[in-house]
Amino acid sequence: MKRDLLSILDLTREEIYALFGRARALKDLQKRRVPHQRLTGRTLGLLFDKSSTRTRVSFEVGVYQLGGHSIFLSPKDTQIGRGEPVRDTARVLSRYLDGVVIRTFSHDLLEEFAHYASIPVINGLTDLLHPCQVLTDLFTITERKGRIEGLRIAWIGDGNNMANSWILASSRLGFELVLACPPGYGPHRKVLDLAGREGGGKVKIVEDPREAAEGADVINTDVWASMGQEEEYDARRKIFAPYQVDAGILSMAADDAVVMHCLPAHRGEEITEEVLEGPQSVVFEQAENRLHLQKAILEKLMG
Repeated sequence: MKRDLLSILDLTREEIYALFGRARALKDLQKRRVPHQRLTGRTLGLLFDKSSTRTRVSFEVGVYQLGGHSIFLSPKDTQIGRGEPVRDTARVLSRYLDGVVIRTFSHDLLEEFAHYASIPVINGLTDLLHPCQVLTDLFTITERKGRIEGLRIAWIGDGNNMANSWILASSRLGFELVLACPPGYGPHRKVLDLAGREGGGKVKIVEDPREAAEGADVINTDVWASMGQEEEYDARRKIFAPYQVDAGILSMAADDAVVMHCLPAHRGEEITEEVLEGPQSVVFEQAENRLHLQKAILEKLMG
């Protein structure tokens, strides 16, 4: 039976920790240049509506290192960009590919594709959720902290797809999550309701970023205007100005706190240059770990 990864809730707690263990092993194998080609002959499709650096490159390199092959598909190069129904594209690509990563705007489109596809479908990002990034961030935290349980994680900024995925991760793994968002820019109500039904999480939403940062083990942020929100940029920049992660915010956190950002970063806006490039930043470890964690995902779903 095929498995999809559309949301962190598609994985059990045990499966998440197994992915972390496998990602750690794959990272070690790569560092030692030991071949680990467990997907020889498999082909992964990358169907992207949105531009990408880390998601595209990490999946392309990852499937190659596992012995497989990737095909990049943009809307302008496929019939889905000319109005072919999603259900038709899903059923056709299922006859060519062994798995597909979709990076798009609408989460409903992703779910429709997965419903009709007979191959594993992986969420490479939608406007609602970004599970691969947050799973990677959690893996990065385990490398630095040795654990997730008992930690206080702060999210400062927009209640976007990253914030939504952090909420679902908290409901699955049980860590404390405090989100500081401006009024009207909080996480999606659908996600909060879903997390509430799942239980297990300790999620709190506040307006004051200093309250979120106080005693935090992890400080996390993202751009103030995501892809598709460019017309809102000027207004958002004014609204989110008090939510910049700077030295003052970082001073509120635990002495050994780490700072995360999924990139790309707008230095001087959501985060200062000083903090992003400072000794507590693990931003580029996060970026590298996309490769290792996603290789573990590919093995699990396509192996």
